[in-house]
Amino acid sequence: MDLDNIHKLSNSDMKAVNQLIQQQVNSDVALIDQLGFYIVNSGGKRLRPLLTVLAARALNIQTDEHHSLAAIIEFIHTATLLHDDVVDESTMRRGRETANELFGNQASVLVGDFLYSRAFQMMVNLKRMRVMEILSDATNRIAQGEVMQLMNCNDPNITEAKYLEVIYSKTARLFEAATQLAAVLTAQRQDVEVAMQHYGKHLGTAFQLIDDVLDYTAQSDKMGKQAGDDLAEGKPTLPLLHAMWNGSEEEAALIKCAIENANGLEHLQQITEIMNKNGSIEYTRQLAIVEANKAKAAIAILPESIYKDALLSLADIAIDRDS
Repeated sequence: MDLDNIHKLSNSDMKAVNQLIQQQVNSDVALIDQLGFYIVNSGGKRLRPLLTVLAARALNIQTDEHHSLAAIIEFIHTATLLHDDVVDESTMRRGRETANELFGNQASVLVGDFLYSRAFQMMVNLKRMRVMEILSDATNRIAQGEVMQLMNCNDPNITEAKYLEVIYSKTARLFEAATQLAAVLTAQRQDVEVAMQHYGKHLGTAFQLIDDVLDYTAQSDKMGKQAGDDLAEGKPTLPLLHAMWNGSEEEAALIKCAIENANGLEHLQQITEIMNKNGSIEYTRQLAIVEANKAKAAIAILPESIYKDALLSLADIAIDRDS
Protein backbone atom coordinates (compact mmCIF):
# COMPACT_ATOMS: atom_id res chain seq x y z
CA MET A 1 0.00 0.00 0.00
CA ASP A 2 1.49 3.36 -1.01
CA LEU A 3 1.21 6.62 0.91
CA ASP A 4 -1.59 7.96 -1.29
CA ASN A 5 -3.74 4.92 -0.52
CA ILE A 6 -2.95 5.24 3.18
CA HIS A 7 -4.06 8.87 3.11
CA LYS A 8 -7.28 7.87 1.33
CA LEU A 9 -7.91 5.16 3.92
CA SER A 10 -7.48 7.60 6.79
CA ASN A 11 -9.04 10.62 5.09
CA SER A 12 -12.17 10.96 7.21
CA ASP A 13 -10.25 10.44 10.45
CA MET A 14 -7.54 12.93 9.52
CA LYS A 15 -10.13 15.54 8.47
CA ALA A 16 -11.62 15.28 11.95
CA VAL A 17 -8.16 15.51 13.53
CA ASN A 18 -7.22 18.56 11.47
CA GLN A 19 -10.48 20.31 12.35
CA LEU A 20 -9.81 19.64 16.01
CA ILE A 21 -6.27 20.99 15.69
CA GLN A 22 -7.58 24.17 14.10
CA GLN A 23 -10.19 24.61 16.85
CA GLN A 24 -7.75 24.01 19.67
CA VAL A 25 -5.01 26.29 18.38
CA ASN A 26 -7.39 29.26 18.40
CA SER A 27 -6.69 31.88 21.03
CA ASP A 28 -7.88 35.37 21.96
CA VAL A 29 -4.21 36.37 22.02
CA ALA A 30 -3.53 37.54 18.47
CA LEU A 31 0.12 36.44 18.29
CA ILE A 32 -0.71 32.93 19.48
CA ASP A 33 -3.50 32.72 16.92
CA GLN A 34 -1.27 33.98 14.12
CA LEU A 35 1.83 31.94 14.91
CA GLY A 36 -0.17 28.85 15.82
CA PHE A 37 -2.04 28.99 12.52
CA TYR A 38 1.27 29.38 10.65
CA ILE A 39 2.96 26.41 12.26
CA VAL A 40 0.04 23.94 12.11
CA ASN A 41 -0.52 24.76 8.45
CA SER A 42 3.11 24.50 7.44
CA GLY A 43 2.75 21.37 5.32
CA GLY A 44 4.08 18.73 7.71
CA LYS A 45 3.58 15.03 7.15
CA ARG A 46 1.23 14.65 10.16
CA LEU A 47 2.84 11.21 10.49
CA ARG A 48 2.40 10.87 14.24
CA PRO A 49 -1.35 11.59 14.29
CA LEU A 50 -1.71 9.39 11.21
CA LEU A 51 -0.07 6.56 13.15
CA THR A 52 -2.50 7.13 16.02
CA VAL A 53 -5.63 6.88 13.87
CA LEU A 54 -4.35 3.88 11.88
CA ALA A 55 -3.37 2.04 15.05
CA ALA A 56 -6.73 2.80 16.66
CA ARG A 57 -8.58 1.55 13.57
CA ALA A 58 -6.42 -1.58 13.43
CA LEU A 59 -7.55 -2.21 17.03
CA ASN A 60 -11.21 -1.64 16.08
CA ILE A 61 -11.84 1.52 18.09
CA GLN A 62 -15.54 2.26 18.62
CA THR A 63 -15.32 5.90 19.78
CA ASP A 64 -13.82 9.10 18.38
CA GLU A 65 -11.31 9.47 21.24
CA HIS A 66 -8.49 8.70 18.83
CA HIS A 67 -9.11 12.06 17.13
CA SER A 68 -8.35 13.92 20.34
CA LEU A 69 -5.35 11.71 21.01
CA ALA A 70 -3.98 12.31 17.51
CA ALA A 71 -4.36 16.09 17.93
CA ILE A 72 -2.60 15.92 21.31
CA ILE A 73 0.30 14.00 19.77
CA GLU A 74 0.59 16.59 16.98
CA PHE A 75 0.57 19.50 19.44
CA ILE A 76 3.37 17.93 21.46
CA HIS A 77 5.38 17.31 18.29
CA THR A 78 4.78 20.84 16.99
CA ALA A 79 5.84 22.35 20.31
CA THR A 80 9.12 20.44 20.14
CA LEU A 81 9.71 21.74 16.60
CA LEU A 82 9.18 25.34 17.70
CA HIS A 83 11.68 24.91 20.52
CA ASP A 84 14.11 22.92 18.33
CA ASP A 85 14.27 25.62 15.69
CA VAL A 86 15.13 28.21 18.31
CA VAL A 87 17.87 26.04 19.84
CA ASP A 88 19.29 25.14 16.41
CA GLU A 89 18.87 28.69 15.07
CA SER A 90 17.12 27.16 12.06
CA THR A 91 15.73 29.38 9.32
CA MET A 92 13.98 26.80 7.12
CA ARG A 93 11.66 23.89 7.85
CA ARG A 94 9.34 22.05 5.45
CA GLY A 95 10.38 24.42 2.68
CA ARG A 96 9.20 27.52 4.53
CA GLU A 97 10.73 30.02 6.89
CA THR A 98 10.69 28.79 10.47
CA ALA A 99 8.39 30.47 12.98
CA ASN A 100 11.37 31.87 14.87
CA GLU A 101 12.71 33.42 11.67
CA LEU A 102 9.38 35.18 11.05
CA PHE A 103 8.12 35.91 14.55
CA GLY A 104 11.29 35.82 16.67
CA ASN A 105 12.69 33.41 19.25
CA GLN A 106 10.67 34.70 22.19
CA ALA A 107 7.33 34.27 20.44
CA SER A 108 8.28 30.79 19.18
CA VAL A 109 9.27 29.54 22.63
CA LEU A 110 6.16 30.94 24.28
CA VAL A 111 3.77 29.61 21.64
CA GLY A 112 5.50 26.23 21.96
CA ASP A 113 4.66 26.41 25.67
CA PHE A 114 1.06 27.25 24.76
CA LEU A 115 0.82 24.15 22.55
CA TYR A 116 2.27 21.94 25.30
CA SER A 117 -0.26 23.27 27.80
CA ARG A 118 -3.12 22.92 25.30
CA ALA A 119 -2.12 19.29 24.79
CA PHE A 120 -2.35 18.68 28.54
CA GLN A 121 -5.75 20.38 28.73
CA MET A 122 -6.96 18.00 26.04
CA MET A 123 -5.49 15.02 27.92
CA VAL A 124 -7.50 15.99 30.99
CA ASN A 125 -10.66 16.10 28.89
CA LEU A 126 -10.10 12.47 27.89
CA LYS A 127 -10.44 11.57 31.60
CA ARG A 128 -7.98 8.70 31.31
CA MET A 129 -5.16 8.67 33.84
CA ARG A 130 -3.21 6.08 31.84
CA VAL A 131 -3.15 8.42 28.83
CA MET A 132 -1.82 11.25 31.00
CA GLU A 133 0.76 8.96 32.57
CA ILE A 134 2.18 7.79 29.24
CA LEU A 135 2.14 11.20 27.56
CA SER A 136 3.60 13.08 30.52
CA ASP A 137 6.41 10.53 30.67
CA ALA A 138 6.92 10.78 26.90
CA THR A 139 7.02 14.59 26.99
CA ASN A 140 9.58 14.54 29.78
CA ARG A 141 11.69 11.99 27.91
CA ILE A 142 11.59 14.10 24.73
CA ALA A 143 12.85 17.11 26.69
CA GLN A 144 15.67 14.99 28.11
CA GLY A 145 16.55 13.82 24.61
CA GLU A 146 16.76 17.39 23.35
CA VAL A 147 19.08 18.31 26.22
CA MET A 148 21.20 15.23 25.54
CA GLN A 149 21.48 16.19 21.88
CA LEU A 150 22.51 19.71 22.88
CA MET A 151 25.20 18.27 25.15
CA ASN A 152 26.40 15.98 22.35
CA CYS A 153 26.87 18.81 19.86
CA ASN A 154 30.53 19.32 18.95
CA ASP A 155 31.46 16.06 20.70
CA PRO A 156 33.08 13.53 18.32
CA ASN A 157 33.41 10.93 21.09
CA ILE A 158 29.74 9.90 21.10
CA THR A 159 29.20 6.14 20.91
CA GLU A 160 26.62 4.46 18.69
CA ALA A 161 24.71 3.41 21.80
CA LYS A 162 24.58 7.01 23.03
CA TYR A 163 23.44 8.20 19.61
CA LEU A 164 20.62 5.62 19.59
CA GLU A 165 19.59 6.65 23.09
CA VAL A 166 19.22 10.24 21.92
CA ILE A 167 17.11 9.40 18.86
CA TYR A 168 14.90 7.13 20.96
CA SER A 169 14.32 9.94 23.43
CA LYS A 170 13.83 12.85 21.03
CA THR A 171 11.98 11.05 18.22
CA ALA A 172 11.00 7.42 18.76
CA ARG A 173 9.45 7.97 22.20
CA LEU A 174 6.55 9.99 20.75
CA PHE A 175 6.01 7.43 17.97
CA GLU A 176 5.89 4.79 20.70
CA ALA A 177 3.31 6.74 22.71
CA ALA A 178 1.19 7.38 19.61
CA THR A 179 0.72 3.69 18.90
CA GLN A 180 0.74 2.38 22.48
CA LEU A 181 -2.08 4.75 23.44
CA ALA A 182 -4.26 3.39 20.64
CA ALA A 183 -4.12 0.11 22.57
CA VAL A 184 -4.93 1.92 25.82
CA LEU A 185 -7.99 3.61 24.30
CA THR A 186 -9.28 0.27 23.05
CA ALA A 187 -8.55 -1.58 26.32
CA GLN A 188 -6.30 -4.20 24.74
CA ARG A 189 -4.53 -7.05 26.52
CA GLN A 190 -1.08 -6.28 27.88
CA ASP A 191 0.68 -8.25 25.12
CA VAL A 192 -1.11 -6.24 22.44
CA GLU A 193 -0.27 -2.94 24.15
CA VAL A 194 3.39 -3.96 24.35
CA ALA A 195 3.33 -4.97 20.67
CA MET A 196 1.98 -1.54 19.69
CA GLN A 197 4.57 0.14 21.89
CA HIS A 198 7.38 -1.79 20.19
CA TYR A 199 5.98 -1.04 16.74
CA GLY A 200 6.07 2.70 17.40
CA LYS A 201 9.50 2.60 19.01
CA HIS A 202 11.16 0.74 16.13
CA LEU A 203 9.32 2.73 13.46
CA GLY A 204 10.38 6.00 15.07
CA THR A 205 13.98 4.84 15.28
CA ALA A 206 13.98 3.82 11.61
CA PHE A 207 12.42 7.16 10.66
CA GLN A 208 15.10 9.19 12.47
CA LEU A 209 17.94 7.07 11.09
CA ILE A 210 16.72 7.81 7.56
CA ASP A 211 16.31 11.49 8.45
CA ASP A 212 19.97 11.54 9.41
CA VAL A 213 20.89 9.87 6.12
CA LEU A 214 18.78 12.35 4.13
CA ASP A 215 20.65 15.27 5.66
CA TYR A 216 23.56 14.21 3.45
CA THR A 217 21.77 12.65 0.47
CA ALA A 218 18.50 14.47 -0.19
CA GLN A 219 17.97 17.58 -2.28
CA SER A 220 17.24 20.67 -0.20
CA ASP A 221 13.99 21.43 -2.03
CA LYS A 222 12.62 17.96 -1.26
CA MET A 223 13.80 17.96 2.36
CA GLY A 224 12.40 21.41 3.03
CA LYS A 225 15.62 22.46 4.75
CA GLN A 226 19.24 22.98 3.81
CA ALA A 227 21.31 19.88 3.12
CA GLY A 228 24.11 19.47 5.62
CA ASP A 229 22.31 21.25 8.46
CA ASP A 230 23.46 18.61 10.96
CA LEU A 231 27.05 19.05 9.83
CA ALA A 232 26.77 22.84 10.07
CA GLU A 233 25.53 22.51 13.65
CA GLY A 234 28.23 20.04 14.70
CA LYS A 235 25.69 17.25 15.36
CA PRO A 236 27.42 13.86 15.53
CA THR A 237 24.83 11.72 13.73
CA LEU A 238 25.52 8.10 12.83
CA PRO A 239 26.57 8.55 9.16
CA LEU A 240 29.16 11.10 10.27
CA LEU A 241 30.39 9.06 13.23
CA HIS A 242 30.65 5.86 11.19
CA ALA A 243 32.74 7.65 8.55
CA MET A 244 35.03 9.00 11.26
CA TRP A 245 35.42 5.56 12.88
CA ASN A 246 36.15 3.81 9.58
CA GLY A 247 37.96 6.45 7.54
CA SER A 248 41.67 7.03 7.18
CA GLU A 249 43.53 9.02 9.80
CA GLU A 250 43.28 12.12 7.61
CA GLU A 251 39.57 11.59 6.95
CA ALA A 252 38.85 11.01 10.64
CA ALA A 253 40.70 14.20 11.54
CA LEU A 254 38.66 16.23 9.04
CA ILE A 255 35.36 14.91 10.40
CA LYS A 256 36.44 15.33 14.01
CA CYS A 257 37.32 18.95 13.31
CA ALA A 258 33.98 19.49 11.55
CA ILE A 259 32.07 18.15 14.57
CA GLU A 260 34.10 20.03 17.15
CA ASN A 261 34.02 23.38 15.39
CA ALA A 262 30.69 23.16 13.49
CA ASN A 263 32.57 24.31 10.40
CA GLY A 264 32.09 21.29 8.18
CA LEU A 265 29.64 22.83 5.72
CA GLU A 266 32.49 24.11 3.58
CA HIS A 267 33.69 20.49 3.36
CA LEU A 268 30.21 18.99 2.81
CA GLN A 269 30.99 17.43 -0.56
CA GLN A 270 34.27 15.97 0.65
CA ILE A 271 32.75 14.59 3.84
CA THR A 272 29.83 13.10 1.90
CA GLU A 273 32.35 11.37 -0.38
CA ILE A 274 34.14 10.00 2.70
CA MET A 275 30.83 8.65 3.99
CA ASN A 276 30.09 6.93 0.67
CA LYS A 277 33.62 5.56 0.41
CA ASN A 278 33.39 3.99 3.87
CA GLY A 279 29.83 2.70 3.48
CA SER A 280 28.53 4.99 6.23
CA ILE A 281 25.31 5.99 4.46
CA GLU A 282 24.55 2.36 3.66
CA TYR A 283 25.46 1.25 7.19
CA THR A 284 22.94 3.68 8.66
CA ARG A 285 20.31 2.72 6.09
CA GLN A 286 20.74 -0.97 6.87
CA LEU A 287 20.31 -0.27 10.58
CA ALA A 288 17.09 1.56 9.72
CA ILE A 289 15.88 -1.45 7.73
CA VAL A 290 16.52 -3.70 10.75
CA GLU A 291 14.42 -1.35 12.88
CA ALA A 292 11.62 -1.22 10.30
CA ASN A 293 11.54 -5.02 10.16
CA LYS A 294 11.31 -5.15 13.97
CA ALA A 295 8.36 -2.78 13.78
CA LYS A 296 6.58 -5.02 11.29
CA ALA A 297 7.32 -8.14 13.31
CA ALA A 298 5.92 -6.52 16.46
CA ILE A 299 2.39 -6.24 15.03
CA ALA A 300 2.15 -9.81 13.78
CA ILE A 301 -0.11 -10.29 16.80
CA LEU A 302 -2.80 -7.99 15.32
CA PRO A 303 -5.76 -9.43 13.41
CA GLU A 304 -5.56 -9.02 9.65
CA SER A 305 -7.13 -5.80 8.35
CA ILE A 306 -6.53 -3.05 5.83
CA TYR A 307 -5.37 -0.85 8.71
CA LYS A 308 -2.76 -3.39 9.76
CA ASP A 309 -1.61 -3.46 6.13
CA ALA A 310 -1.25 0.33 6.26
CA LEU A 311 0.89 0.12 9.41
CA LEU A 312 3.10 -2.50 7.77
CA SER A 313 3.43 -0.34 4.66
CA LEU A 314 4.38 2.72 6.71
CA ALA A 315 7.43 0.85 7.99
CA ASP A 316 8.59 0.37 4.39
CA ILE A 317 7.71 3.95 3.44
CA ALA A 318 9.80 5.25 6.35
CA ILE A 319 12.83 3.67 4.70
CA ASP A 320 12.10 4.32 1.02
CA ARG A 321 11.65 8.09 1.05
CA ASP A 322 13.55 11.09 -0.20
CA SER A 323 12.21 13.72 2.20
